[in-house]
Amino acid sequence: MIDFSRVQKELQECSRDIEASGIKVTPKSDNLARLIGTIPGPIGTPYEGGTFQIDISLPDGYPFEPPKMQFATKVWHPNISSQSGAICLDILKDQWSPALTLKTALLSVQALLSAPQPDDPQDAVVAQQYLKDYQTFVGTARYWTESFAKASSLGVEEKVQKLVEMGFPEAQVRSTLEAVGGDENLALEKLCSG
Repeated sequence: MIDFSRVQKELQECSRDIEASGIKVTPKSDNLARLIGTIPGPIGTPYEGGTFQIDISLPDGYPFEPPKMQFATKVWHPNISSQSGAICLDILKDQWSPALTLKTALLSVQALLSAPQPDDPQDAVVAQQYLKDYQTFVGTARYWTESFAKASSLGVEEKVQKLVEMGFPEAQVRSTLEAVGGDENLALEKLCSG
């Protein structure tokens, strides 16, 4: 059975430190077993300036079993599937310890963005490119970051205004935009699906 009081404490720890770390974890709904983690792309990497969302599912055995994490934001990286967002990282598998938290797991995922391990790939195509043509890898990773991990050039207020003009309530528009990391198209999809 998931220890929900611990999950609540972990969420509070993340929100206290959000300014310093940039790492955020929020519930997807009322159910604390489904969460969304947000990490900034590490400075000095092709992911810099991007904001990456990670789907988190807590198994019944959490914190004695690792959380299941996968990128919701598309990312070009040897240890992350460019198709499914699956992450190849030891602490999300056999090196997990109940002493670790959601925040430490997300910090480890962020560190993985800085230090790819192409010899233990999740995505063999990306790993091959990383090893054989590093400049092309960097260019592709940057392009994917620009395309998928950065908010569009429209400011938040313009996006809110546009969606409100379509007939959606402003409070709902703002919370939906925040939930999808400012992605106007995803927000519209969510608002339309109710």
